[in-house]
Amino acid sequence: MMKFRFRRQGADPQREKLKQELFAFHKTVEHGFPNQPSALAFDPELRIMAIGTRSGAVRIYGAPGVEFTGLHHNAATVAQMHFLPGQGRLLTLLDDNSLHLWEIVPHNGCAHLEEMLSFQLPSRPVFDGASTLPSLSRVTVVLLVADGNRAALGTEGGSVFFLNMDTLTLLEGQTLAPDEVLRSLPDDYRCGKALGPVESLQGHLQDPSKILIGYSRGLLVIWSQTAHCVERVFLGNQQLESLCWERSGSTVVSSHSDGSYAIWPADSGSSLVLQPTAATMPYGPFPCKAINKILWRNCESGGHFIIFSGGMPRASYGDRHCVSVLQAETLVTLDFTSRVIDFFTVHSTLLEDEFDDPQALAVLLEEELVVLDLQTPGWPAVPAPYLAPLHSSAITCSAHVANVPAKLWARLVSSGEQQSPQPTSSTSSWPITGGQNLAQEPSQRGLLLTGHEDGTVRFWDASGVALRPLYKLSTAALFQTDCEHADSLAQAAEDDWPPFRKVGCFDPYSDDPRLGVQKVALCKYTARMVVAGTAGQVLVLELSDVPAEQAVSVASMDLLQDREGFTWKGHDQLSPSTGPLPWPAGFQPQVLVQCLPPAAITAVTLHTEWGLVAFGTSHGFGVFDYQRKSPVLARCTLHPNDSLAMEGPLSRVKSLKKSLRQSFRRIRKSRVSGKKRAVNASSKLQEANAQLAEQAYPHDVEVTPVQRRIEPRSADDSLSGVVRCLYFADTFLRDAVHHGPTLWAGTNSGSVFAYALEVPAAATGSEKRPEQAVEAVLGKEVQLMHRAPVVAVTVLDGRGRPLPEPYEASRDLAQAPDMQGGHAVLIASEEQFKVFTLPKVSAKTKFKLTAHEGCRVRKVALATFASVACEDYAETCLACLTNLGDVHVFSVPGLRPQVHYSCIRKEDISGIASCVFTRHGQGFYLISPSEFERFSLSARNITEPLCSLDIRWPRDTTCDRHSGAVRGHALAHLHGLSHQCRHHAGHYRGRYNGGCERFLGEGPDRRTLSPPVPPQALQRNPRRICGMWRKMRPTPAPF
Repeated sequence: MMKFRFRRQGADPQREKLKQELFAFHKTVEHGFPNQPSALAFDPELRIMAIGTRSGAVRIYGAPGVEFTGLHHNAATVAQMHFLPGQGRLLTLLDDNSLHLWEIVPHNGCAHLEEMLSFQLPSRPVFDGASTLPSLSRVTVVLLVADGNRAALGTEGGSVFFLNMDTLTLLEGQTLAPDEVLRSLPDDYRCGKALGPVESLQGHLQDPSKILIGYSRGLLVIWSQTAHCVERVFLGNQQLESLCWERSGSTVVSSHSDGSYAIWPADSGSSLVLQPTAATMPYGPFPCKAINKILWRNCESGGHFIIFSGGMPRASYGDRHCVSVLQAETLVTLDFTSRVIDFFTVHSTLLEDEFDDPQALAVLLEEELVVLDLQTPGWPAVPAPYLAPLHSSAITCSAHVANVPAKLWARLVSSGEQQSPQPTSSTSSWPITGGQNLAQEPSQRGLLLTGHEDGTVRFWDASGVALRPLYKLSTAALFQTDCEHADSLAQAAEDDWPPFRKVGCFDPYSDDPRLGVQKVALCKYTARMVVAGTAGQVLVLELSDVPAEQAVSVASMDLLQDREGFTWKGHDQLSPSTGPLPWPAGFQPQVLVQCLPPAAITAVTLHTEWGLVAFGTSHGFGVFDYQRKSPVLARCTLHPNDSLAMEGPLSRVKSLKKSLRQSFRRIRKSRVSGKKRAVNASSKLQEANAQLAEQAYPHDVEVTPVQRRIEPRSADDSLSGVVRCLYFADTFLRDAVHHGPTLWAGTNSGSVFAYALEVPAAATGSEKRPEQAVEAVLGKEVQLMHRAPVVAVTVLDGRGRPLPEPYEASRDLAQAPDMQGGHAVLIASEEQFKVFTLPKVSAKTKFKLTAHEGCRVRKVALATFASVACEDYAETCLACLTNLGDVHVFSVPGLRPQVHYSCIRKEDISGIASCVFTRHGQGFYLISPSEFERFSLSARNITEPLCSLDIRWPRDTTCDRHSGAVRGHALAHLHGLSHQCRHHAGHYRGRYNGGCERFLGEGPDRRTLSPPVPPQALQRNPRRICGMWRKMRPTPAPF
């Protein structure tokens, strides 16, 4: 008799409604520094800054929390950006010779960024007899005329075209061709080589009708737009790189390809200037590199600023990335570790002001943004409240800590301020302060911890939109390394030339790869943390508010337990420094535990209430009592064939013979198992069974999906002994009456070890336990059938909720666990989730994710999802990320699928590996080495930019009508566009072109929204539209 299993018909409407109130997928904000920046712009009136990237992204920043994001359709490199001052409009030039006009549009109290107009400039001659415009070659430079309605475009052919900014069309009859300029030149200069491309266009602050034009050959001319003629000519012969027109218009500064700059008089009586008044090669006389950009800023106190990039001696310092600041006799050469993209000064632009009086200098580099205070002696750097380079050293791990107590937060902030004290005379603050952050103050403080390759751990304020650096912990000082650390680099001596000054914090070079941080764990109630590294080092640290000089206790644990036949072939352990060492205020190391062999730490957990730390490597796991500074347990998990585990992460040599042997074994096993499954029935019997199945099958009932067949993994696979997870829990392990401390360890081979710990109980009213030894006894050992790697282990109390963190229950910070009902343990492997009852460890329920979905689990976490309809209702669910980049949410302990979303591209392996979930349904993952993408699975807990911009300029109604016509096209660029959509811009472009009306209407396109949103809600809050675009996915809606 054939058996069929059927699901129940339909879905519970109340449960579906509750899902919509609990779960919703949003990609909300990108933290960090934009990847591969290519252009920079600044609006001095609105105090906002724009950064363009090679991928076509546009990011606008103001005050902390004020961010706008857009993306060009063709994803070409942004070559130039120019703000229309005070208008909230931005003109971008791409390397495909197209111009795009963006506008920050206010709506319902908030604002977002839209692309209003675009214009593709013709790059080839136009054979149209009706057109009077000459052929337009590639645009090299853009100047926004001071009246705000026109833009001047300099081209490779030497022509200057004028553009109407209201319609983004070329103005006929106003083009300045090279022939008109040549007619104003002397015969001997005219007969030489061509003028070349237009390298620079500068406007006159006092007289907008005048434009300073610089050609590549070195010729400078002042063009009068009213008289349509050349007013003054400066005959330069050196190849031109950049121009700057002094505020009063009396002086012109030009920089050249030979590393020199020249000062020209612009107020002389003669219309022909043959020679500059001064020409200087700052770092000569030997050949120097070109000065790419130069600025001249005057001061009321006397002594103007000359700021330029490049110009370094070609032979000695040609590989340096420098910006030089010269004022009177003071010259400082700012030395950066990455390429200079652009820079600007924050100064007065009011017409009534006579002087610039620059306040700050902002330098955009390829890997960071540096701002200097020009009003404070010494020109110190201004700490950035956002745009900090997350990848100052490569990120190796990350962790999130939610609901940080206010006391710990204040101590971290204080320690961070002591690390980078500001001069007492400094009065300057962050100069980019435009806009207003409308988001509410976060209800809880969140910390994002990032471990880095150089042995540092950085603490970030992840409570809001702006990811603000708080504190940096360095572990390198504890060890003896061959190289000096970056923090101890001495400043250049006074007599050195050029006078280099190291600026910026981006330092991609690591003194020793063994210093790399692999795992971090922080107890927010006791201010203790564990930092585990690549060479098997495990550091237990405690937060201190004052500097101290102390020695660090060192202990070692042999995880092989003298097992024969294994020889470590990897790197050596780090040598700790001896004697007392000075430690600044902040986290100070108390104990160093060295694992032997010194393999990378793969798992770590901390239980401060018991004074224990557990750690695991590819060889086994151990438990250490950091209170008594003594080992508790060491367990080897190696299989006899785990020879690859002895090579270490820094040794990539693998035996070819062994690899081939293992491959042939797998093939042989699959063939044998296939023969055993051979069907003995004849084909006629199979046809009869098929016909019988069709007759008995009810077509209106959904059948459970066919499960994929999963081959069991061999115990002989290499690295089967890697410890993947460790977990402390107070639960029932020996019997159902007595509960106590336990340790759970999961390995790569699907083994789970449960140890009962005998921890001396602390006296009443005291949090410190007696000085007695902790004992560990093996209580249970579970072997999963398919030997899939164990990703996580969690114990659930009698109510099916996860156990609270250490000290949460004892300090009444969380609800005490239910110790009366039966506990259960949730074991998450790469292939399935399974709940076992305790203490019998019998299977209760399971969900085979790989069998149903064809994917493998990479990250899991338990999260609390609060309802948007009822403040008091919340559910604890299991969130998991798969190797396909999908996020699934399951109920606990029932393991019923709730929702699933497409989050990360499956090709983005590093992004999947870096994903971190939070306790409140959010997550982070790296979209580039310098950026975290933040997403939310919760319908209530969403962190996204909500900001406005005070724009006071007359908006033309015709332009508004035009913007309404293209708004459907511009929805692709709404503020907050997800990184995934950037990679799939071609897929979604058809939907964007459909228009806003089609998106809001009723029809088949409504199916692309997940979860469904009523039309009234969309019309009441159009910002939700942007979130819906983030949730669009090419696959059907979640089940």
